Amino acid sequence: MSCYFIVSVKIGERDRTSYDEYIERVKPLVEGFGGEYLVRTEHLQALTPGWKPDRLIIIRFESREKLDACFSSEEYQAIKDLRITSVDADVVIAEGL
Repeated sequence: MSCYFIVSVKIGERDRTSYDEYIERVKPLVEGFGGEYLVRTEHLQALTPGWKPDRLIIIRFESREKLDACFSSEEYQAIKDLRITSVDADVVIAEGL
C-alpha cells in the first residue's frame, strides 16, 4: 500500500538560507529511499480561510516501511535541523491507494 508524506510549510519573513540547503540535500535522499515527489511547490492558492502555507510537498513511498526508513536514517537525521530551525511545518502521513 502506498504511503504519502504531506508537508505544509510556513516560511514567513525568515532567512531562507538553511531551508534552501535542506531542500537541496533532502531531495536526493528521499529519492534514494524510493520516494517520488508528486508535489513540490510554492505556487499555491489556499481556499481555506486562515490557512496559507508558503510551500507544499507531497511525496509517495511504496510502503510505510520505506517512508520510515528514509526519515529515521542517519542521513536524514544529519540534515533535519536545517528544516526544524528555519521554518514551521505541519506534516501528515497518509496511507492508501
